[in-house]
Amino acid sequence: MDTLKHTGSTLTQPDAAVLRRAKRGDQRAFAVIVHGYERLVFTYVYRLVDDRRLAEDLTQDVFLKVFKGLPGFTGDAAFTTWLFQIAKNALIDELRAIERRPSALNIDDVTMPMLVEPRFEQAEPIEALWAAVALLNVDLRAALLLRDIVGLSYHEIADSLEITLATVKWRIHKARESVQATLERDGFGHARKALRETDAAPDEA
Repeated sequence: MDTLKHTGSTLTQPDAAVLRRAKRGDQRAFAVIVHGYERLVFTYVYRLVDDRRLAEDLTQDVFLKVFKGLPGFTGDAAFTTWLFQIAKNALIDELRAIERRPSALNIDDVTMPMLVEPRFEQAEPIEALWAAVALLNVDLRAALLLRDIVGLSYHEIADSLEITLATVKWRIHKARESVQATLERDGFGHARKALRETDAAPDEA
């Protein structure tokens, strides 16, 4: 039986039976859910905090909060919307703390879990893309990552970040525009953009 299935959401949702078992405290079922989303959550967190060890700790914290909160999950929103809302809330205090302190050199090379990387043309090194994304402010970066790396719909991003749909669209447009301008400035203007170019789906327009 497939553990993930496609719904109307852009991102796949957990199998309903697996989710029910996890809500009852079944740790094996919850492990299936963690396996399905850990890389996406880790990538999202890491690209916002830029520290692998911290991202690993925050990712574990997110899933601990998910496990504790699952019995109260009503399903009124998609599971992935709820998941990344928890991730956003877990990040807020940490990002504020990072802004108040000087960055420290991180010499540890944590390799698990692996990052999710976007598809890109050979002429466009992935390092240049991520460098351009890193220059975005946190608000623009968070929206862009949820759309182009995680794969949430515009509506799901609005719910996860607790902002309006119009704000989501503006942030993603501005982020893509800024990333492309940076790539062109650095000599990658003729490469196809690695991040998604599609606008909102018709029901999101």
